[in-house]
Amino acid sequence: MSQSHASRRTILASFVAVAAGGPLLTGLAATPAAAAGGDLYASNSDLYTKAIEGQDFARRFKRHEAVDNDKTTTPPPRLTSVLAIHGGGIEMGTSELCLGIAGYRPDSLAPVTAGAPVYDYWMLEGLRSSNNGELHVTASHCDDPVARSMAAGSANVLSLHGCTAAQAGAPTGQPKAVVVGGLNTRFRRLLSTKLSGAGFQVLGGDPDAINGDLPENICNRTLTGEGGGQLEITTELRQSLFGNFSGASNRAATTNADFWKFTNACRDAIAVMEAEQLARKSLFVY
Repeated sequence: MSQSHASRRTILASFVAVAAGGPLLTGLAATPAAAAGGDLYASNSDLYTKAIEGQDFARRFKRHEAVDNDKTTTPPPRLTSVLAIHGGGIEMGTSELCLGIAGYRPDSLAPVTAGAPVYDYWMLEGLRSSNNGELHVTASHCDDPVARSMAAGSANVLSLHGCTAAQAGAPTGQPKAVVVGGLNTRFRRLLSTKLSGAGFQVLGGDPDAINGDLPENICNRTLTGEGGGQLEITTELRQSLFGNFSGASNRAATTNADFWKFTNACRDAIAVMEAEQLARKSLFVY
C-alpha cells in the first residue's frame, strides 16, 4: 500500500539534470527523517543500507533511449512511467502488472506486441521466502534516485500497489476490486472508466489511507506538477489474474485473460492521457 509541488523552474531544472544523466535537485529528493507508521525503514536509502540487494530485495527498471540529432525538429518527450515500488513478494502481482502495462511480457521481458507503445518502468521487489512485508517503504518516502528521476521526468506516473478487500472498502462478498487514486483528476477518471469498462470493480479512493493524494507520493512527483495515478488492487483481484499466484516465476508464467484485460485497460487510459497532453503542447517546454 501507499501511503509541495515544486516551482516550475525547479521542475524544469530537475528535468534538464535528469536528461543529462544527473541526479534530481535536492529539493525534490529530500529523504524523510523517520519511518512511516508500520514501516521498518524510513526510506529506500535506509533500506538499501540495512538489507542485502540480491538476497532481500532487487531493483529492476528500464529507461528507453531517446535520441535527437535532427537540427530542425524535436520529438515529443516520453510521457509515462509505470512503477511497482512494493513488487515481488511485498505486494504480490504488482511487478507482473507493472511489466504488462509497460508493454512487456512478465516471463520473458519481450514486447507484448511488436510496434505497440512501451513505457519506462521501475520496480523494487522483495526476494525473501517470508517476511517480505518488512521491506515496505511507504510511497511518500520512496527516494530511490532512479525512481525519483523517472517520475520527475514524466508527465504521467502510474504506481501499482496491493491492498486487502477491507482496506479498499470493498462490499461484502465482492472482494475483487481496485481503488483508483492519485492527484491527477483526469488520469484518475480515465483509469476508472477503462477499468470498469473492462469489467473490474472500481472504487473511488476511500479510505483516505490508500487514495494516493499526498503530494509527496512518488506517483505525484511528476514533471508537470499535476500529479499522477495510483492503483490499489485487492489480494483477491490480484490472485484472479494468474493461474498460479504462489511464486514470482509461477505468476510471470501464468498470466491469464483477465490479466491482459486489466493491463490493456490501463494502457488504454495512458494512450488517451498522452494524446490529450500532446495536443496541448504548452504543457511542455521544448
